[in-house]
Amino acid sequence: MPRNPSRRTLMLAAALALTASATVACGADGEAAGPRRTTVRIAYQAIPNADLIVKNQRLLEKALPDADVKWVKFESGGDVNTAVIAGSVDLGLAGSSPVTKGLSAPLNIPYKVVWIHDLIGDNEALVAKPGIGSVKDLAGKKVATPFGSTAHYSLLAALTAAGVDPAAVQTIDLQPQDTLAAWTRGDIDAAYVWTPTLSELTKDGKVLVTSRQLAQQGKPTADLGVVTNAFAAKHPEVVTAWIKAQDQAVGQARTAPDQAAKSIGAELGLQPEEAKRQLSELVLLSAKEQTGPEYLGTPGAPGKLAATLHDAAVFLKEQKKVDAVPDEAAFGRSLAVEELGRAAN
Repeated sequence: MPRNPSRRTLMLAAALALTASATVACGADGEAAGPRRTTVRIAYQAIPNADLIVKNQRLLEKALPDADVKWVKFESGGDVNTAVIAGSVDLGLAGSSPVTKGLSAPLNIPYKVVWIHDLIGDNEALVAKPGIGSVKDLAGKKVATPFGSTAHYSLLAALTAAGVDPAAVQTIDLQPQDTLAAWTRGDIDAAYVWTPTLSELTKDGKVLVTSRQLAQQGKPTADLGVVTNAFAAKHPEVVTAWIKAQDQAVGQARTAPDQAAKSIGAELGLQPEEAKRQLSELVLLSAKEQTGPEYLGTPGAPGKLAATLHDAAVFLKEQKKVDAVPDEAAFGRSLAVEELGRAAN
C-alpha cells in the first residue's frame, strides 16, 4: 500500500503554522510587547500518561499565571524532532528511539532529556491478523509502524531477535490513526503501535510481542520529555514548574487513579474505565525516583538512561538509521540532571 503523506504533512504543517504564528505574535524571543510574558510551546502526543493530566487540568498554566502555555499535538516523536529543528516547540514528549536519533548524527538536535514520562510496557506491541502465529511468520508480510518511533525501534528489535531480516518485511510508515484505517481495510498484515490504537487492533488481532517483553530481552523503550538547550538556559523557572507539574500528575495517577483517568479519557475520547486500564499498562516514575541511578541520575553521576540511549544508538547504527554513535558520555551530558534535581528537592 503506498504511503499517503498528504494528511500527515498537512497536520504537521498546521501544527508548525500554529506555533510559528505564536512566535511571530510574541516576538523572536517568545515574549510579548508590553508586559513581559514568556511563551512556552509544548509538544504532546495521544499517549495515556500523566502528561495528559497536566494538559487537561491546566497544572502548568496554574503554576505559571504570567506565561502563555501553548500545547501542540503531534502524531509521533519523529514529527516532534522536526518541530524542534524548525524552532517551533520548546518542550515536548518523544519516544526514546526518536530522542536517540535526535541526539545522534545527522540530526544532532540541541536538546536534553529532562523527564521520563513513562517506561513503555504492554501499551505498545506488535499485533498481527489471524493466521499469523509468530514474528517469524512476518517475512514477506506488510507491517505498519510510525517510522522513527519507539514502535519502529521495537519492531526492528523483534524481527532481529526472531531471526527475520527486516529487509524481508514490507514495512510501511503509517501514523496510528492511519494504521487503524489500513488495518480495517485489510491493507496490512500486522502493526507495531501504541494505545489507544493498539486497543482497537487487539479486538481481532493477536499480540505477537510487547515492548515489555522486549525490555526484558534488553531492548527497553520509554517516552521522554525533552527541552531545548536554549529554552532551558533562558527560562529555568519554567522548566522547574513543568517538572513539578509532571510530578504532581504522576502522584495523582498513583493516589487518585479515577480522577487521573477522567482527565486522560477526556483528552483521548475514552471512557474513564478504559483510560484507567490503559494508564495501568505504563510505569510512571516520580521526580525523586528519576534522580536514581537507574534513570536520569544526579549531577556528576548520570544514570543508566545514558547507557540505554547509547545502546539504542548502536542498534540504530547497525540498522542504518543513524550515521554515527555518540559515546556514552555524550548521552550522559544530554540528561538534564541539574534541572531535574532542582525540581525534585
